[in-house]
Amino acid sequence: MTFEVAADAYNRFMGRYSGPLAVRFADWAGVGTEPVRALDVGCGPGALTRVLVDRLGVDAVSAVDPSQPFLAALRHEYPTLDVQVGGAEQLPYPDDLFDVVLAQLVVHFMADPVGGLREMARVARPGGTVAACVWDHAGGGGPLALFWRAVADLDPEARGEGDLPGASEGSLALLFDEAGLTGIEDTALTVPVRHATFEEWWEPYTLGVGPAGDYVRSLTPERRDALRGRCRELAPEAPFHVLATAWAVRARA
Repeated sequence: MTFEVAADAYNRFMGRYSGPLAVRFADWAGVGTEPVRALDVGCGPGALTRVLVDRLGVDAVSAVDPSQPFLAALRHEYPTLDVQVGGAEQLPYPDDLFDVVLAQLVVHFMADPVGGLREMARVARPGGTVAACVWDHAGGGGPLALFWRAVADLDPEARGEGDLPGASEGSLALLFDEAGLTGIEDTALTVPVRHATFEEWWEPYTLGVGPAGDYVRSLTPERRDALRGRCRELAPEAPFHVLATAWAVRARA
């Protein structure tokens, strides 16, 4: 899965959840204000990168992503930030460079998740921290659960995101183990996100971001209206909160 969409579209769709998650995830990974060098793998438009820069300073942070639109937005925001084009499976950095290597909401989209985690371990110093998190798509705790439930009601053959790597309880830790990491610990991180209106919740699904956006874009206008209607039936009365849960794992390189 690639995300060749505008950074603003991604931020409107997923940034509302990934921003709050980034704070929780950085805490879980042990990123405080101590002087360490950190890499954000699959940085996207920079939800986690911003947290790392705020805590560590721009000179201590590097970011890598295959999406040119995302990187352009990040470079505009942080002109001196070390931003590189690349995928997790072949990181453009030498061995043993970083104290902390993080991947937020990325492992499940890697072409080779185990290979990507091995690469993250390679660029981490011996004993450094490697951490990742993935939404609980399989268990229904992720932020897109209501959407995919509505899809399943109307189109039972549609493929959701529950079978993506790392998206079920315990599966992300197993990928870390396969990649040869040690001292593996896992947890669940949950963030509440308020939606003022149903339309504010629904509209970003029409922007073509990720598997959900691709699915909506594939529908005829009539089927799209039907899906919107089913989502509205399932959604709580506005304003409402979405409790978004991600599986998180940290380990030692």
